[in-house]
Amino acid sequence: MALPLIEELSNEESRKDTDEPRRGSSWLRYLGLKAGGTAISLVLVVILGFFAFRILGDPIKSLTEGRNVSLEQRQILIKQYGLDQPLLGQFWRYLTDLAQGKLGDSYYYSKPVSALIWEGLGPTLLLTGTAAALSIVLGLWLGQRAAWKRNSAFDKTQTGLALIFWSVPTFWLGLLLLLLFSGGLHWFPSGGMVTAGSNLTGFAYIWDVLRHMVLPVLTMVAVVYAQYLMVMRASLLEEMTADYLVTARAKGLREDLVRRRHAVPNALLPTVTLIFLTMGGLAAGAVTVETVFSWPGLGLMTFKGLSTPDLPLLQGTFVVFSSIVILMNFIADIVYRLLDPRLRAG
Repeated sequence: MALPLIEELSNEESRKDTDEPRRGSSWLRYLGLKAGGTAISLVLVVILGFFAFRILGDPIKSLTEGRNVSLEQRQILIKQYGLDQPLLGQFWRYLTDLAQGKLGDSYYYSKPVSALIWEGLGPTLLLTGTAAALSIVLGLWLGQRAAWKRNSAFDKTQTGLALIFWSVPTFWLGLLLLLLFSGGLHWFPSGGMVTAGSNLTGFAYIWDVLRHMVLPVLTMVAVVYAQYLMVMRASLLEEMTADYLVTARAKGLREDLVRRRHAVPNALLPTVTLIFLTMGGLAAGAVTVETVFSWPGLGLMTFKGLSTPDLPLLQGTFVVFSSIVILMNFIADIVYRLLDPRLRAG
């Protein structure tokens, strides 16, 4: 008589294992793993930031090129920039300065790199932040509309345009817009953040900055929004075959409400990671756009540093750009786990 009871208990236990949700790993362990990976990546960035730019050549030779500089003056410059020390000695000085928040002095600007980065960070964040916000809104809106009208003229047109813009080189598109809207039609300024020599204040200053932002922001949005459109479209197409949408329609909801209230919120999850990754990449991708439009941000600063080569400036901007990307990845991991219950149970 006991065997059926044992079998019943065994089956009940088995059902519990199958039906009950799995307990996920703790948040503390998850955060520890992700924070550890982030810290290792940051350390590697710091090491790579020092050694990678040494292959660009002799900075003293570039700085003195075309000038009548004596051997003694050259030796003074080498000593002034600390290049007379062994490579490991230079590396140790770089690490100790970095631990104190110092990034050295720029060869090109003759100013502390940390001060230069603070000066360029605001314009870069203004440009990339505006471009990112517009790209996300435009890409997600077009993506969900294209998916809901799959194989329609709207879907084919928007998908085709997005793929064309995505494949266009950023600098080429920027030069084309510059040639058309600034050189030809004279609608917008050709470069800079404000009109040179102007002393504008208040609303006039804001309007002037906005006019200078149009072409660089348009260039960045045109190249980036396609990623959101394609991911949103693919994600929503997967959701469109889900049973809960059939149930929502059976309740009598209009197609527009089914899309906005049920399908789109569930399809947004894969775009979260992409948003954070793109935001990190936008800061680094500003080098091309800022150079084409002479936007006074970190990107233009990096380009000038490469042409010298300005080692302290390149090291500083490389560490900042890379740290932004790594931190954005870390935030994306946390947000994704918060939003997706499957990760908490895994």
